Amino acid sequence: MAGHSHWAGIKHKKALVDSKRSKLWSKLSKAIIVAAKLGGGDPDGNIRLRAAIQEAKSLSLPKDNIERAIKKGTGEIDGGNVEETLYEGYGPGGVAIMCDIMTDNRNRTAPEIRKIFDVHGGALGGSGCVAYIFERKGIIAIDLSDQSEEQIIELALENNALDVETRQQRIELTTSPECLSQLAGAFEQAGIEMEVNEVVRLPQTTVDVDQETASTILKLLETLEDHDDVQVVSTNLNFEHPIVAAL
Repeated sequence: MAGHSHWAGIKHKKALVDSKRSKLWSKLSKAIIVAAKLGGGDPDGNIRLRAAIQEAKSLSLPKDNIERAIKKGTGEIDGGNVEETLYEGYGPGGVAIMCDIMTDNRNRTAPEIRKIFDVHGGALGGSGCVAYIFERKGIIAIDLSDQSEEQIIELALENNALDVETRQQRIELTTSPECLSQLAGAFEQAGIEMEVNEVVRLPQTTVDVDQETASTILKLLETLEDHDDVQVVSTNLNFEHPIVAAL
């Protein structure tokens, strides 16, 4: 199997998340609330909830916060009025951007997101304006420093991985969103630690820009990531281009 490297874009997103971890807890709680609201409060029977809880634990969300978020989602306590939506738009240079949003007030969130796009030279678009550029995939990245590449590839082939790519000391695997839990579970059972385990929107084509434009786009992406209601930001900016990689 052969794939394309997605780690550069994911790594950039992770760096933004790590630098603002103190603001992350409300986003993690919202993800748990929505997962419990849609599929129930039992993580054993709700794959999405189980993944949200695992991510929350990996980023040190307290147990009490997790339990409270689940109860909000199931309606046991107030505060579960959170809904999902997508915002799509363009950044400078025609770069496509999608924002996965979880909000309890669309009337507040929409103008705030629009203003962020406007301030950074972009434009919020209508539904479907850039969605066709992206494809949802499950992504897993594993550091090979202390792991067996042969075992990882064997498990990947046995558990519905679509693409496998090895780059230096990292292996990146792509699967369908529906099979991500199965693949991640196989690695967990084998005691293999994953650096990345999530569903992302991967661009089918990427865009190269000049240094000034790239700098503006990165500021736009960072500001969007920093917004309380934005869960994930996806873009078709080519993070592997030397100009972007150097910023």
